[in-house]
Amino acid sequence: METVKIKTQENPKKETLKISGAEAIIHCLLAEGVDLLYGYPGGAIMPVYDELYKFQDKLTHILTRHEQGAAHAAQGYARVSGKVGVAMATSGPGATNLVTGLADAQIDSTPMVCITGQVTRHLLGSDAFQETDIIGISTPVTKWNYQITEASEIPEIMAKAFYIARSGRPGPVLVDITKNAQFDEFEFSYEKCTAVRSYDAVPKPKVESIEAAAELINNAKKPFIVWGQGIILGRAEEELKALVEKSGIPAAWTIMGASALDSEHPLNVGMVGMHGNYGPNMLTNECDVLIAIGMRFDDRVTGSLDTYAKQAKVIHFEIDKAEINKNVHADVAVLGDSKETLGLLLPLINENKHEAWHNEFKEKYKIEFDQVIKNDIHPTKEGLTMGEVIEEINIASEQNAVIVTDVGQHQMIGCRYAKFKKTKSNITSGGLGTMGFALPAAIGAKMGAMDREVVAIIGDGGYQMTIQELGVIFQHNVPVKIVVLNNDHLGMVRQWQELFFDKRYASTVMVNPDFVKIAEGYSIEAKRVSKREDLKTAIQEMIASDKPYFLEVKVEKEDNVFPMIPSGASVSEIRLK
Repeated sequence: METVKIKTQENPKKETLKISGAEAIIHCLLAEGVDLLYGYPGGAIMPVYDELYKFQDKLTHILTRHEQGAAHAAQGYARVSGKVGVAMATSGPGATNLVTGLADAQIDSTPMVCITGQVTRHLLGSDAFQETDIIGISTPVTKWNYQITEASEIPEIMAKAFYIARSGRPGPVLVDITKNAQFDEFEFSYEKCTAVRSYDAVPKPKVESIEAAAELINNAKKPFIVWGQGIILGRAEEELKALVEKSGIPAAWTIMGASALDSEHPLNVGMVGMHGNYGPNMLTNECDVLIAIGMRFDDRVTGSLDTYAKQAKVIHFEIDKAEINKNVHADVAVLGDSKETLGLLLPLINENKHEAWHNEFKEKYKIEFDQVIKNDIHPTKEGLTMGEVIEEINIASEQNAVIVTDVGQHQMIGCRYAKFKKTKSNITSGGLGTMGFALPAAIGAKMGAMDREVVAIIGDGGYQMTIQELGVIFQHNVPVKIVVLNNDHLGMVRQWQELFFDKRYASTVMVNPDFVKIAEGYSIEAKRVSKREDLKTAIQEMIASDKPYFLEVKVEKEDNVFPMIPSGASVSEIRLK
């Protein structure tokens, strides 16, 4: 088949070829460097799948077992690889099944392009078979969306889709393509998009804002850094490390920012938020300058806004100007890409130690260790705890694994106790809190980083929401490791019922199937552990395996996650029990 020549800097002559819209989609994907996508075929997207069949040597398609699985797999792939994840589905229910993944990617700033088929243009609005207004439905949960009704629109819209998805604050884009546009032929040529009118992807930093931030930081007695995923998305890990080491400022992370700085770096003081560490939460309300970098002051981080860091001057480094002053007033706002803005800040920062201030974090950590951490990772009780499972995974993987967590108690325990030496190692559903996220996301993460160990930590509830994606692991022999922490409950809901609803355990008990037999049905090596003396060996065996592996760990049924900031309470009201 004749290859379409793409206009690039090396090949400035734009050349065209008459092809169908369906084939044009494939060429657009190839031009954007896509070599892997996830999806599920159906009638309205069939022409694209027919062309995809012809390009199997250049473009690998992974057939997920549900369109939601395709979206989450694309998310996992994007989060680990740093590339744009791609998912594809048909019209109607195929398209609507992507919506949860789109919403998850939108709130967690994950670059993703979703392509959906649509009924023929003349049938739009007629309630045709499998027609739904996916543009209207997806508008609130996408960074941008567009419906293509003519084949000639495809190159420009696809180029724009990839540019918007990956630029600035990343996010998901949906492109809906009518069936006639897939069949029709046109003169195809492709040029990558480098700008969109009225879309300021990366604001230019203002020197006066950088200087004002530096002055506040240099004069602070108790400065505190809280960083989020903006560090990872901006590839600013080295700049963050240089900043904390030069300034001596204690630094904590949001869930989405985990792994940007080595977990055991002496200036890394832990996690903020509802189930974060005691010191970082308590001392947020004692710092005199709060430096927020690439984070959006989510309610799970701030607790009650009426009492959050009211004593502090706030410096907010952010790429998205919509986040400035949205939840927390910024005394100094520094707009721009985190790598660039931190790079400009560094020369202006004085060297410092802040030893007395650090000691306050150490004292708070000792309190938390004695009352919580010690019992989580070195328990004396008979039953297994989630914390000791994570600790054994840290040891067996030498803190080099990518940890993918679902949503619930195990997520909070996983984020609290997983240790990371490398960036892009913590993959979770942060903003939307999507149960069922972890299994397909782990598949995508492994395919995005085949050289890394990928371990999915999942609860027995969330696991059953996307358990069908074991079929992908079976079909493609994806060597992902799956650990189900099984307490036979919807654990986080049960914890809230115990603490805030007088122990009325409504609809939280799970009567579970034999997970080991199910895994074995997919030809996945599987084991169940319920005794402490068997745990270390089982995890070592799992990590040592070069094949897919399933491990079910039976943990304490009524093991709660602490510390905990009750919903709507101040970060200073964090509970240790």
